[in-house]
Amino acid sequence: MSTEAYPIEVEFPDISVHEQSPSGIAYVHTFDSGVPGPHVMINALTHGNEVCGAIVVDELLRRALRPRRGRLTLAFANVAAYQRFDPAKPDAARFVDQDFNRVWTAATLDDTSRTSSELARARDMRPVIDTVDALLDLHSMHEKCKPLIVAGPLQKGIDLAVRLGTPATVICDEGHPEGRRMRDYEGFGTADSAKNALLIECGQHWERGAVAVARDTTARFLLLSGVIDEADLPDGWLAPLPPIQHIVRVTQPVVATSMDFRFAAPYTGLEIFPDAGAVIGWSNGEAVTTPYDNCMLVMPSLRQLRPGVTVVRLGKIEQAVTNASADTNTNGR
Repeated sequence: MSTEAYPIEVEFPDISVHEQSPSGIAYVHTFDSGVPGPHVMINALTHGNEVCGAIVVDELLRRALRPRRGRLTLAFANVAAYQRFDPAKPDAARFVDQDFNRVWTAATLDDTSRTSSELARARDMRPVIDTVDALLDLHSMHEKCKPLIVAGPLQKGIDLAVRLGTPATVICDEGHPEGRRMRDYEGFGTADSAKNALLIECGQHWERGAVAVARDTTARFLLLSGVIDEADLPDGWLAPLPPIQHIVRVTQPVVATSMDFRFAAPYTGLEIFPDAGAVIGWSNGEAVTTPYDNCMLVMPSLRQLRPGVTVVRLGKIEQAVTNASADTNTNGR
């Protein structure tokens, strides 16, 4: 698998104009319509080099989008990592001290003996996130893969992804051994809570197509939540829906135990192996094989290789859902 950098096809917006915010938390903008409704959050820059979400949130703030119902939060999370982005080392700006998306448990956030740039930022943002009813976390991927949405392990997440209608692949998983994600934090990851969250992987970090996916998904999430009307959206943000969504259940992560891990081919994601026992790589010289027929690789990458990191997840297709709205969907606004 190559670790050469992909070309940077997009401009990184200057988000410094958004530092001051109504919430009093830097780069976290909350707007209240004064009309009853949910608190919806669109979050960008969970990882500092995942720019598609930053482009979308920047565009919405510059457009002065406001909710008609409920509350809307538009946020940039790991700004410190984003500010360190260097085109010569584009993978290095994922985080400053630790992965921002592995700290989201109350126990971790409450433990003041633990400090890092990311923990400080998560603690700053926590009071707002604690009040959010519906979260869309905008991400992108190390490798050039078709978009996928991470619904978490609960049925409510799957149901929300199907109602959203896009992208074509819905991933259901328990997260990472290294720590809990924001999309699984507290009520988002509790079956008996009405709170819900989705994490969208829009494409490769710096490809233009990832921005189009981020715009479409954000637009549809806001419309689905009811906080805005379609007339409020920028022209051209809605894209055609896929005719079918595949629900893929992750059965296990493959976690590196050392720096000695390599894949058998330059996988980028969503590859399906028809037979169990297929060799997909080697860890410390031992073959890593598919545990069942029709095994799918989910987000394989060695770009952040270190002990304890998930280098790929293994999944199986559980269901194919026909999208009834796909036939009538147009490029609309």
